[in-house]
Amino acid sequence: MGEHLIFLGPPGVGKGTQAQVLSRLLGLPHVSTGDMLRASVSSGTAFGQRAKAVMESGQLVGDELIIGLVAERLGMADARDGVVFDGFPRTMAQAQALDDLLARRGARVRAVIHIDLPSEGIVERLSGRRVCVQCGAIYHVKYQPSRVEGVCDLCGGRLVQRDDDQPEVILKRLEVYAAETAPLVAYYERRPSYHRVTGEGDAEAVTSRILAALGIRAVHG
Repeated sequence: MGEHLIFLGPPGVGKGTQAQVLSRLLGLPHVSTGDMLRASVSSGTAFGQRAKAVMESGQLVGDELIIGLVAERLGMADARDGVVFDGFPRTMAQAQALDDLLARRGARVRAVIHIDLPSEGIVERLSGRRVCVQCGAIYHVKYQPSRVEGVCDLCGGRLVQRDDDQPEVILKRLEVYAAETAPLVAYYERRPSYHRVTGEGDAEAVTSRILAALGIRAVHG
């Protein structure tokens, strides 16, 4: 069995943050494509070895391998009650394969949470992001500034703006995302399990909207 959650939305809307929050609240594993790839490669599974060879050749890991990694991950004991997917599915082939995979396991998608935000809001959010070169901690010049400008609170490392967080690069990323995922949104949006929420405001406000959409009472304390 298992009831799985899927997060959709363009880069910069906070999918990863919200997926982690829901993971903690529901007691389900937070599963990102990147995490699956790293875990499978480090453990040396058959899919991991194939994925490693593809990545080392500089190519993108295709649908077949990603779907294999997901099947592998869902077979683990901690995924029995469901998982919170972050960054999967990204293509129609992956979405259809996930439906088939879950149907064979007697599981289902409990909710598809589509976090939406206008392009200008995404540009502001991503272009203001700063990352520590030493420990990888993430800050924002407006929403989550470090105590000392340009210096990480945690390790004292230098904070930098990633190349792909430049405004012109962000707009191109959003164009690519829209073209690639429009069919995916259409695939899910007619289902009762589909919920579109706005990504406006701080992370807590977005979490509250998601919990309301899912009919989950927020637990304080």
